[in-house]
Amino acid sequence: MKEIKVLIPSQRIASVTEALRNSGLCDISAGEGCHNITVSQVQRLHTSHDPSLQHYSVDLAEPTVTEAKLELVCADELVDSLVELIAKAAHTGESGAGWIFVIDIQHAVKIN
Repeated sequence: MKEIKVLIPSQRIASVTEALRNSGLCDISAGEGCHNITVSQVQRLHTSHDPSLQHYSVDLAEPTVTEAKLELVCADELVDSLVELIAKAAHTGESGAGWIFVIDIQHAVKIN
């Protein structure tokens, strides 16, 4: 089992979730294929090429960029297809516009 973690510009998250939903690889309601999909807004310490996207965090005393973080869990055999799908849907054409991380899950316990 793997976790896929994605950091992308906030304006691309709708395209990624739509691609996941339409792919047939993720049955969000049944929890099959890829599941436990979460999306959150995060602040990344980063200087943006576009000054309009950069903010100064008073709490962190650093320049930050607001991004979307998507996390999901999937079977090992789905990783390559999902990473390719996410990369295509998140593509902006800009260098360094996001990251996709794949992490091994050693153990998971479903809470009922």
